[in-house]
Amino acid sequence: MSSSESVANFKAGSTAASPARSDRILEAAADLVDGLRRGWLWTTLAHQDLKLRYRGSILGPFWQTITTAVMIGAIGFIYAELFHTPLEDYLPLLAVGLVFWQFTSGMITEGCSTFYSVQGIIQQVKLPFSLHAYRLVYRNLLILLHSFVIIPIVLAIFPKPVVWLQVLELGPGLVLILLNGVWVSILLGMISARFRDVPPIVASIVQVVFFMTPIFWPAAALGKHRWLADFNPIYAAIDIMRAPLLGQPTEPHSWSILVIVTVLGCAGTFAFFGRFRSRIAYWA
Repeated sequence: MSSSESVANFKAGSTAASPARSDRILEAAADLVDGLRRGWLWTTLAHQDLKLRYRGSILGPFWQTITTAVMIGAIGFIYAELFHTPLEDYLPLLAVGLVFWQFTSGMITEGCSTFYSVQGIIQQVKLPFSLHAYRLVYRNLLILLHSFVIIPIVLAIFPKPVVWLQVLELGPGLVLILLNGVWVSILLGMISARFRDVPPIVASIVQVVFFMTPIFWPAAALGKHRWLADFNPIYAAIDIMRAPLLGQPTEPHSWSILVIVTVLGCAGTFAFFGRFRSRIAYWA
């Protein structure tokens, strides 16, 4: 074979491979859009998940609310003394932080089971894979709404000066957190479907991060090691939701860190999803 023929064959192979790669990207994008359009389905499935989870229970999801309230009360009175902080300052800080921590950590830990927990559906019904991620994020949003009732009660008992213009930040902040929840659910769901050792590893890491994140202790307590909190993306997510409710300014780096993590996470997960999307049904 002449050198000119080899070059021609190489170009032909490259041209053939390129459309396949672009096809995967287009299919991944179509999956995400198609899944989002079926909002009626993933919202219905999320509601059904909660009904099945609390089947036979009188209070249903409000058991989570009661558990969180008891934890806030128990930790609040003890740690307010340990940190020598007035209860009226510490309890709102803890209540808002713990509610949003449960929301973010819930999406991370449950994200590992995004696909293998619905193995039967994936293998029997042709649906967009992203639909299961939207379903998971929406389900955790519903749980957040049940637990959120604690916050106005605490703020009514220990009122804080609210800057209403700053409260408007809650909208875009929540949208960013939900976007992060979607890409985390897809990424961890795919990896965990392939490697079943990942979920317990992620659960252990989340537990460690809980104690490293300023939730039940103030970030100022780190002193010269404050950067450990400032560059913690989970703390950034909690801070942009907690600070407006407490009438405080957000940390200087919180918005920039959360935006950077959102952009990088979405881009990286989209590339991973486009590359391995076709294998999810076999892994699950």
